[in-house]
Amino acid sequence: MNVSQLRFAIVGCGRIAQRHAEHIGKKARLTAVCDLVPERADALAAAYGAKAFYSIDDLLKESASFDVLSVCSPNGLHAEHSIKALHAGVHVLCEKPMALTVADCGNMLQAAEKNNRRLFAIKQNRYNPPVAAVKKIIEEGKLGKIYSVQLNCFWNRNEAYYANSWKGTKKLDGGTLYTQFSHFIDLLYWMIGDIDEVKAMMQNYHHTNIIEFEDTGVVLLRFSNGALGTVHYTVNSFEKNMEGSLTIFGEKGTVKIGGQYLNELEYQQIEGYTIKDLPEGNKPNNYGTYVGSMSNHDLVYDNVIEVLEKGGSITTSAFEGLKTVEIIQKIYAAANL
Repeated sequence: MNVSQLRFAIVGCGRIAQRHAEHIGKKARLTAVCDLVPERADALAAAYGAKAFYSIDDLLKESASFDVLSVCSPNGLHAEHSIKALHAGVHVLCEKPMALTVADCGNMLQAAEKNNRRLFAIKQNRYNPPVAAVKKIIEEGKLGKIYSVQLNCFWNRNEAYYANSWKGTKKLDGGTLYTQFSHFIDLLYWMIGDIDEVKAMMQNYHHTNIIEFEDTGVVLLRFSNGALGTVHYTVNSFEKNMEGSLTIFGEKGTVKIGGQYLNELEYQQIEGYTIKDLPEGNKPNNYGTYVGSMSNHDLVYDNVIEVLEKGGSITTSAFEGLKTVEIIQKIYAAANL
């Protein structure tokens, strides 16, 4: 396999950064890492022969030593870290969510434009084989007019998950839709379209004094194309993740993508057509005590390298990252949160 000449740095050396470092190590070069906790930065740097930094400003003073910054810091720092990196002249690959407000996303886009740098948003669930297959048949018109959709996100995040962490705080986490389910909201936008009208109710049932926002929500949506949608999400699935599913009812067919992580085609009934021979796809990110979304970061890095070295097409633009944040903001506003 050809190894890219691109040099990467990582800011934020928590759990997801380990996955980023693994793929960078296979496909390119990791030259620098940064974390406020020196032990974390030192450990990741030692594993990949990179240089450790303990502040974003110190890291960016040496921005000539890398081409792309992978932003893996807490959600509430994504905008600040991305904008500083873009102004320092490096490209940015930003973890989800792109930011916690549309205004911050807009400032990130402006910084990329002003400095003629690329800003990549991570939406790895788009690469799940059943998701990609259903997106294709929607675009080909095989489902006809989309009437309605149902999105279910039933996961478990226990007290230990939030302990001694930025997760669960309004300022750095933002809310359950941002940290757990932004990839799912992205798929609604990507597959069905923009959203005109939102109604929502939310509650914190099981995580009082643990998190500063909801652990459960029910949402009603009207899409710009006239389709109706519902979202039921919770992190109270007893003891383990249960399901992440998307059911689409169209004029010429019905499909359900399910499993715990939108990784299985559970149902299809399509006029004159059958989706066949889907590849298995990658396994979900496994963090020991809990499991996250499917691990398609290898495909994300393939696209970054393709775009920057060969002028390829970007699979997830920063504008689409902004649209996901816009929809989540609309949902929270509708619930008066």
